[in-house]
Amino acid sequence: MDFKTQCASSGIGAETCRVLAMRGVHVVMGVRNSSAGARVRDEIARQVPAAKIEMLDLDLSSMSSVRRFAENFNALNLPLNILVNNAGIAFVPFKLSEEGIELHFSTNHLGHFLLTDLLLEKMKVTAIESGIEGRVVIVASDSYKHPYREGIRFDKINDESGYNKIFAYGQSKLANILHSNLLSSNLKEQDAKVTVNSLHPGAVVTNIMRHWYFVNGMLSTLGKFFVKGVEQGAATVCYVALHPQVAGVTGKYFVDCNVTELKSHALDMDLAKRLWDFSLNLIH
Repeated sequence: MDFKTQCASSGIGAETCRVLAMRGVHVVMGVRNSSAGARVRDEIARQVPAAKIEMLDLDLSSMSSVRRFAENFNALNLPLNILVNNAGIAFVPFKLSEEGIELHFSTNHLGHFLLTDLLLEKMKVTAIESGIEGRVVIVASDSYKHPYREGIRFDKINDESGYNKIFAYGQSKLANILHSNLLSSNLKEQDAKVTVNSLHPGAVVTNIMRHWYFVNGMLSTLGKFFVKGVEQGAATVCYVALHPQVAGVTGKYFVDCNVTELKSHALDMDLAKRLWDFSLNLIH
């Protein structure tokens, strides 16, 4: 079985790669930081001598980088059973990507949206040829409950006025879930043997928190009481990616390895369709 994850050079992504390599999965890591990615790859190889693990450069905030990654991955001529969309930034000051898109939205949603689109046909073909369903796993967050008042700021996505780093992060996580729900619905209509689910890994202190110093310090101090370790954070990712009990399950949101009900705004299919069209316009 072959697997691909992005932003695997630290935190939950790195731990997910380690666990899946232990389970015999052929792992291809997409990494923004090549030196950090190489350290993760080498450490996994040390712990799991039989591991099949490779890495390719990938910056999810850059659509040109996403396209290069997809080209490089396809050039490997590997099957693709599992795609884990794990990259993320959180609570960063206002900044635009190289394509001029607000950085949370570009990195956390749009890069994943494009990458999934570019690799989806390979997943469909792999599922048919292998007889094993494909699984798209989108790492979201319960922060989807706290976006901007309008949910997705379609008309102000790149405006610095009114920017709030908490709401910007929540908006991007809401976008993850809306993407997951609509893609799942589309694939069911096509009778494709590929499932799509999103999840909340829990509050985990990783490098993603480095731009919110107060909360990072608070979580580090209180973490032994309230916050998950990286291993626990990756547990739900690995469960949704591999567990037999998730076979055939699609369009769901998981917390602590259990399906959890979403708030109504994350189930709004009209909003999801508008986001889909909006995202397509941005990447083309």
